[in-house]
Order: sequence, then C-alpha cells, then structure tokens
Amino acid sequence: MIDFLRALQFGDSMFPVGAFSFSNGLEPAIQERVVRDPPTLAEFVRTATRQSATCDGVALIAAHRGIRCGDRGRAETADRALYARKPNEEMRAMTVRMGRKLADAAARISGSMNAAGPALDWWLREITEETTPGTYPVGLGLVFAELGVAEPYAFAVHQHGVALMMLSAALRLMPLHHLDGQAILYAVDEAVADDYRYASGLTLADMSAFAPQLDVLAATHVNAYVRMFMN
Repeated sequence: MIDFLRALQFGDSMFPVGAFSFSNGLEPAIQERVVRDPPTLAEFVRTATRQSATCDGVALIAAHRGIRCGDRGRAETADRALYARKPNEEMRAMTVRMGRKLADAAARISGSMNAAGPALDWWLREITEETTPGTYPVGLGLVFAELGVAEPYAFAVHQHGVALMMLSAALRLMPLHHLDGQAILYAVDEAVADDYRYASGLTLADMSAFAPQLDVLAATHVNAYVRMFMN
C-alpha cells in the first residue's frame, strides 16, 4: 500500500516541481488556433502523451530498472539520451528545472524521515555538480525506484502528469469547463496501459521524439511578445 501512496504524493499536481509554470506547448497551440475547442484539445493532449510515452517514458523506465538492479550508470545514460532528444530551448529548460526541483524535494522529504537512500543522494549530487542534466522523467524513475514504487506506476504517474499539466494550463488559456477537462483526462488515461506495454519493450536507442508540430510551436513561443507560461 505504501508504494501506491508514494505514487499519489509525488504524482499530485500540487507537488512542488513547478509544473504550473509550463503548458508543454499548449499556449502557442492555442495562440495559433491549432487548439480551438475540447475536441482539438483532446487530440493535442493525446499527441503529447503518445510522444512522451515513446521518449520520456522509455528513459524513465530505463532509469527505474537501472536503479533497481544497482546500475546507476544506466540512469545517467538515460538522462543524457533524453536531454539530447529535446530539440528546443524551452523543452530542455522545462525538463531540467522540474528535474532539479524533484530531486531537491525528494531528498528533503525522505531525508526528514531518515528514508533518503544512497541513489537519491547520489542523483542530487550529480545534478548539483552538473555531471548529468537531471531531466524530470529520469529523476522520477529514479526516485520511484528508490522509494519502492513499481515501474508501471512510475510510468503511469508521469503520463498522467503530462496530461494534467496541459489541461490545467488549458483552464487558464481558453474557455473550458472543468468537467470537460476531466473528461479529456479520463479518456487520455485509458491509453496509459497500452502505452506502457509498448514503451516497456523499447531500448534507449528506440526512443522517438518525432512530433514536428509540437517542436515548431515551442520554437515560436520563445519569441512570443505575450505569454503566460515559460513554454
């Protein structure tokens, strides 16, 4: 039961990693009228979670497995591989800022309970010394492995968080009823199990981040005159 509670805590939208500062490309999508209403929003969010599963999710799984089997180098390799697949400035900034905050928060929370494990201390040190980028998905995989949260739950928490980040941003960016947002989240979450089954069989060499529309929108957002979110 405790692993389930840990997944709920670290996956909560209120967990202080700064997710509220980002829209994961949704703000420029709304500005450019790619997203106009609940159906186009649902399609855009599902595109983002599908891309996340085959890229971020693969790195998360690799890091989780590495820590569980005592291979820290595997987590570092996954971290660098994922960072290299973030082609634009804003996406890189998002993943490393959230990753650093996650490492800090996890170390402080577990440390206050005398539960901080050696891998978590090592990971925070690696980020602080800039030995590794410290991406959020890899950090989440490492933290959950250290806390005993099972791999499928770790993957599910990350995927749910991607969708929730975007839908929370949508409530501030467009006319959207809260229940419409919840309906989209419910539908998107139904794909998590299938996404996990697919992503769990991939290697780091198979990681795919191909979503040109998302990349172009993120690139245009860097120079936007007015914007609410950091990306």
